[in-house]
Amino acid sequence: MSSEERESMEFDVVVVGAGPAGLSTACRLMQLAQEKEQEISVVVLEKGSEVGAHILSGAVIEPRALTELFPDWEAEDAPLKTAVTRDDIMFFTSAEKSIRMPAFMSPKTMHNHGNYVASLGNLTRWLGEKAEALGVEIFPGFAAAEILYHEDGRIKGVATGDMGLDEQGNPKDGFERGMELHAKYTVFAEGCRGHLGKELISQFKLDEGKSPQHYGIGLKELWQIDPAKHEPGVVVHGAGWPLSETSSTGGAFMYHLEDNQVVVGLIIDLNYSNPHLSTFDEFQRFKQHPVIKEVLEGGERICYGARAIAKGGLNSLPRMSMPGGLLVGCDAGTLNFSKIKGTHTAMKSGMVAAETIAAALANGDEGRELVEFTDAYLDSWAGQELKSSRNWGPALHKFGMYLGGAYNYIDQNFFGGKLPFNFRDEIPDHACLKRADACNPPNYPKPDGVVSFDKPSSVFLSNTNHEENQPVHLKLSDSELPIRDNLPQFAEPAQRYCPVGVYEVIIEEETPRFQINSQNCIHCKTCDIKDPAQNITWVVPEGGGGPNYPNM
Repeated sequence: MSSEERESMEFDVVVVGAGPAGLSTACRLMQLAQEKEQEISVVVLEKGSEVGAHILSGAVIEPRALTELFPDWEAEDAPLKTAVTRDDIMFFTSAEKSIRMPAFMSPKTMHNHGNYVASLGNLTRWLGEKAEALGVEIFPGFAAAEILYHEDGRIKGVATGDMGLDEQGNPKDGFERGMELHAKYTVFAEGCRGHLGKELISQFKLDEGKSPQHYGIGLKELWQIDPAKHEPGVVVHGAGWPLSETSSTGGAFMYHLEDNQVVVGLIIDLNYSNPHLSTFDEFQRFKQHPVIKEVLEGGERICYGARAIAKGGLNSLPRMSMPGGLLVGCDAGTLNFSKIKGTHTAMKSGMVAAETIAAALANGDEGRELVEFTDAYLDSWAGQELKSSRNWGPALHKFGMYLGGAYNYIDQNFFGGKLPFNFRDEIPDHACLKRADACNPPNYPKPDGVVSFDKPSSVFLSNTNHEENQPVHLKLSDSELPIRDNLPQFAEPAQRYCPVGVYEVIIEEETPRFQINSQNCIHCKTCDIKDPAQNITWVVPEGGGGPNYPNM
């Protein structure tokens, strides 16, 4: 590691992450500065090669927060073009059969009248353009790698990662030292399981008294389909097969976008217990169900990706403030999973953060803990949504799909989420695996090349790239543990929970060896979450690396 001193830049506010929450923070700060004739300098750091490159979501978007932020978004050509026309709720009873649920039998929170089917990546790109027009500086390709602290423990800002290090951490030709960005307030909007957010939660005990955060992994593909099969605005949500075969939970979706495109995906709750479960293969075989296959057959797969989702809800929501900083968006767990969407709540957290910071700066505050932020967010309509859906996930985990689903239906449809119960799920996802010898491996058919595919071709479609010969960004606390402990106990599940084949067990002269193919990493964070020994820590690679998702 170079001992060369880093250059520094000063701002009023540094935002880490150019996703919906981070950009909403930046836009709202500049709007308030203009309204109050304040001067506020704001910079946004984005580890992707461009704004939107790492954004992946369903996505059905509720426009409430967007309308508050930019009331004229329709006239300003925001990329929300396809209004939802119909909700289909499916229960997949087997590999061949399904039941279409009547609308009155589904929770009201899953009705999508007034919402839009859209690419969240494209919406994020549009928000980036709006932010820059308001005077925000955006630095794509710069990964925030380190939190900087004042001597008294307050957050001082962040430092970007060094560029041009070899695998051993030594400077190569073209080496560039990272830069320090100092701020009066730093907003962390990294998305689910941000590596700096993880440090903050531990450092400031933000999760004290809270349930563990819970997660799912969402796998998604973008398809161009036969125009005769395309129904713009149709939203399909489903549950049951194939996850029911391993007593796992989650859900599926298919959304019809504009231009004869559909997105199809599977969300798998990461509290699953069977270590033989392969997230990638569950998704590929799901697409063989006749309901899905008949839409995709004859079409062309355009892109593939995956991303972890924070879904613990209110009981897992950490304190969102610390001296000199705020935690917003999915990093804080603001997703309302009863609606199977969270863009609007993540954006609202950023907007409330901006209002809190702007008021503090106007009062001359610098670096104090804005303890009022968490309460302000929970008092907003987004916080009220979290409160009303607090039992959604815990009820499913506690009572199972059928009884938990029945509870959620009654709670949401007849009591608006106000039944006087508060279920808690205290078992972290990584502690849920059973021993491999106690579980049967699922039967995963070979890909047919028509609607199901292999991992290498899927990674190719994610446009993933990392600069070669750089330090591996997937850190093992104990390099011997995968073979010594995880292999005999769990058949080393990293080979299967990773959706792109980053982890392999290679047999050399009858001796197993754990291999990390970090080039394949699409930054989904599943390994950081699901490893049963919590032995893997995901840190940022060089800025600009990772996937480059189009229209995802």
